[in-house]
Amino acid sequence: MGDKTKLVFYGAISVDGYIARENHSLDWLLGTEGEEDIGYSDFYATVDIILMGKKTYDEILIHMPDEFPYKGKECYVFSRSTTGTTDYVEFINEDIIRFTKSLKEHTGKRIWIVGGGEVLYPLLQEKLVDEFIIQIAPSIIGRGIPLFLPGDQENQLRLIDVKQYKQMAELHYELK
Repeated sequence: MGDKTKLVFYGAISVDGYIARENHSLDWLLGTEGEEDIGYSDFYATVDIILMGKKTYDEILIHMPDEFPYKGKECYVFSRSTTGTTDYVEFINEDIIRFTKSLKEHTGKRIWIVGGGEVLYPLLQEKLVDEFIIQIAPSIIGRGIPLFLPGDQENQLRLIDVKQYKQMAELHYELK
């Protein structure tokens, strides 16, 4: 029997918990000392499947129009309006919980939640996220798009690792 499939959030936030400015800008993150070497390639090599929302997908297309960054991985984009597939993604219109649970039934896979907020929230409510790898950039931006939307979900975590990449701190948690 293979290893259990893990659903993981991996990404960077400001010290005050934002994944981007309200206009989706990452200017506060780009160029941070250590940002270029946070172990991303090692993490990415462990990922089989990528989940994201349509807003995150659209931002990727704006900022990387020439080369989709997740080629070669199964990539699913949750959307209420877009359907079908492209060369790189499949748009999913079904319930995020049911779809994610079906993905987690496969053994040995690691599923990465790219982005945050709207995709992450329902998964947290159902306690489906197994790991959180969060890099904290040395910026307080005051307002923006929060990683964790306010709500009644409560997830108890266990700290399994802490790393420093120059000015970036990385916290690695797993669900208790």
